[in-house]
Amino acid sequence: MATMKDVADLAGVSTATVSRALMNPEKVSVSTRKRVEEAIVEAGYAPNSLARNLRRNESKTIVVIVPDICDTYFSEIIRGIEDAALEQGYLVLLGDASKHKGRENAFVNLVFTKQADGMILLGSDVPFDVSKEEQRNLPPLVMSCEYAPELELPTVHIDNLTAAYDIVNHLTSIGHRRVAQISGPRTSPLSNFRHRGYQQALRRSGGALDDGFTAYGDFSFDSGAQLAKELLSSSLAPTAIFCHNDAMAIGAMQTVKKMGLRIPEDISVVGFDDIQYSAYTDPPLTTVKQPRYEIGRESALMLLARLKGHSGSIPSKILEAKSVIRESTCPPASALEGSDEHPAEVNPATF
Repeated sequence: MATMKDVADLAGVSTATVSRALMNPEKVSVSTRKRVEEAIVEAGYAPNSLARNLRRNESKTIVVIVPDICDTYFSEIIRGIEDAALEQGYLVLLGDASKHKGRENAFVNLVFTKQADGMILLGSDVPFDVSKEEQRNLPPLVMSCEYAPELELPTVHIDNLTAAYDIVNHLTSIGHRRVAQISGPRTSPLSNFRHRGYQQALRRSGGALDDGFTAYGDFSFDSGAQLAKELLSSSLAPTAIFCHNDAMAIGAMQTVKKMGLRIPEDISVVGFDDIQYSAYTDPPLTTVKQPRYEIGRESALMLLARLKGHSGSIPSKILEAKSVIRESTCPPASALEGSDEHPAEVNPATF
């Protein structure tokens, strides 16, 4: 079997450098680390990393709990986590929390049994009961994407209230007063923040604050499509719809077209997240751009700082989101804005 000296000879470095590249990669330059990694592959060297990590009481592995691994929103966040983790010699295990409680618990147990060093939650649902007293005894844990003020956990997230305010303010600033919203679940903290931003923007502009203009979905394409149909079939239809994520916005856009309406001339639609598909809808979707890669990277770096024994509490981070204005919004037709009629004649036979 290949030895560490074989790797050192191939890479043109000392065995001590090879050891550092394996055990403390952050202390080795990127170019040297790359040469060592290539030499390891060429030599077929298999270090006894398990025994080494057991001696150091670490696994060099972190667990990431994802609410729904099929949701494209999380892809860039996961990539940011993996890039930061791999740079410091850590592997990432993904646990899908969607409808798999038993599987989720199995991943959580990896942390509690020291088979993984820490955990990142891509959501506000903590997969175990936590009281205020117990929080200080938790294993290294970071919350990403959402903010749960009742949990004293380091968090990386955006200001959802301000981001929602800004995108709805875009609608009101171009003349919309009847703005509906397709919200996420009532129990979702981020949806509650986005709902408050929506309300504040409408109050500031003098827009209509009507409970009938809010529908609650589940962040899926299907719920956006169904709820848009309900909102646009009401006696007083909105001239714009604010959706709490891009998936529901894309679903809503499909319904709008099936109803024979034009986007944005008859109805403006905005989303939230700026997933890759949003730039390729017809028309391209106005939305809120979240720095998803940076959210993932900062979450991993925050967790790794805790794993390295960072003294004191680690402050949470709020990253900047911004509105991306595309072609799915325009001022409402003046004749419609002054009337209580539907934006256009709807053909029920299309459903």
